[in-house]
Amino acid sequence: MKKSFMFFLFISLSIQAFAMGGADKTDNEKKTQNDDWILCITNFDISSLPADKVGIAGIITRKMAERLSAINYRTRISPEYAYYEEYAWARERTAAARALSVKMDERSQQIYRGEPEWRYRQNLARIDADIERLREAFEEIENNPPLINREPVFSLTRGNLELVFPAAPASGSEFRFCSDQRADAFLSGSIIDFHGRYFLSMKLYAVYTRSFIWEDSIIFSHDDLENALDEITRRLLVTLSGNQSAAVAIRAEPEETLLLINRSFAGRGETDVLEYPPGQITITASAPNYESITLETELFPGELLGINLRLNPVRYGYVEITGDKEGSVYQGALFVGETPLTLRLPLNQTEYIELETPDSYKGTMVFQTPGIIDFLEFLPIDTEPLPQKGVVNRMRNNFYWAWGGVWVSIIATWITYYTYMGMDFAIRYDYSQGNVNQNFYNQYNLMPYLFGGTIVALSAVSIYGVYQLVKYLYTANKGFTSVRSARRN
Repeated sequence: MKKSFMFFLFISLSIQAFAMGGADKTDNEKKTQNDDWILCITNFDISSLPADKVGIAGIITRKMAERLSAINYRTRISPEYAYYEEYAWARERTAAARALSVKMDERSQQIYRGEPEWRYRQNLARIDADIERLREAFEEIENNPPLINREPVFSLTRGNLELVFPAAPASGSEFRFCSDQRADAFLSGSIIDFHGRYFLSMKLYAVYTRSFIWEDSIIFSHDDLENALDEITRRLLVTLSGNQSAAVAIRAEPEETLLLINRSFAGRGETDVLEYPPGQITITASAPNYESITLETELFPGELLGINLRLNPVRYGYVEITGDKEGSVYQGALFVGETPLTLRLPLNQTEYIELETPDSYKGTMVFQTPGIIDFLEFLPIDTEPLPQKGVVNRMRNNFYWAWGGVWVSIIATWITYYTYMGMDFAIRYDYSQGNVNQNFYNQYNLMPYLFGGTIVALSAVSIYGVYQLVKYLYTANKGFTSVRSARRN
């Protein structure tokens, strides 16, 4: 009996310990997010296929869905993981901040409810406790990014599983299409007739890049359909499963070098091993007082590419700025000192220097910096008085009025000329009929003088318009000096 009791006690304690261990394990495990990765296969474009060959599109999409459904999981590379992490993190922070804001608004409104003193204090204490709890929850979310599943379950959309394939989205609406289909990516393609054979091209759009990340094509005959699908599906499986991604690690000197990969921050001085889809990447390295480097390289599936960069220090020359008047010197829009001034500038670069004097004189110059280290060049800048405020607008208005007068004079000259020609025709006709109106004849005799007057007026306003144009252009360009070169010592 005693042995039976001891055995029963041992079994009970073992079950309890196992349960406690299982509970601890469950409590310590943090739930992951984005456990699924959904692909949508769209209908392929067959608009250019002959009518007797369009049936192959349905066969290809169905067989493609059957082959892709064999994928079990997807390995997320670094940029994809970062995208889903930031998206989930922002969503959790927004929800926590909204809950905290609502509770703080409730506290602000508590004073207006007119409750008894004891109830007011009780409710206020409860709300303050809730606010503190929500604030701690917000700080917890702020300091701890969510855990994203690095190997989500791969699946096709429900429609694809039921052999329903939607039309591919129009250009520019790809992201909205993925949202409507609740998919992380979609596969689209086209089939065209190529000298009696089929030319199949496909491309894959991914939400995390908001762009197409894969594109491939294959030519096949009807009898070779199965082999062609096996080949192109094999290529696509590598991208979809992500198990043959590429990786790159960069080390740069000096240590403060800023490293960008595809225009995204990757690190300073040295990066971790970062995963990227196979293909072209652009690396940019820059540091203060060093020459920047931009290079493109290609990553291959399964490759770990190590890159060592060494930035060259920027070399400098010297330019002494002088002017016919003393004033303030600006390098672009940055004030750098008063004349005479010696500037230390990078070699062989184009610079813009502006000189402004206290008496409203101004001079500008665009020049090439020295090409020799520590060489001194002189840059004299001539200044001119700035035009008075509003004078350019006034000159432009005068030119517009003068040009308008030219058009009015042209119209008046045209009307006068054709009136004179019409009256001349009428006078000649009256003479042939022996019936001449004296008043009409007197008016006709005045027309040459009137026509001559319009010609003189047109000439005068044209000359005046050209004068106003020249004056306007001169005033508008006053104060800008021509581009010149620095003078060597």
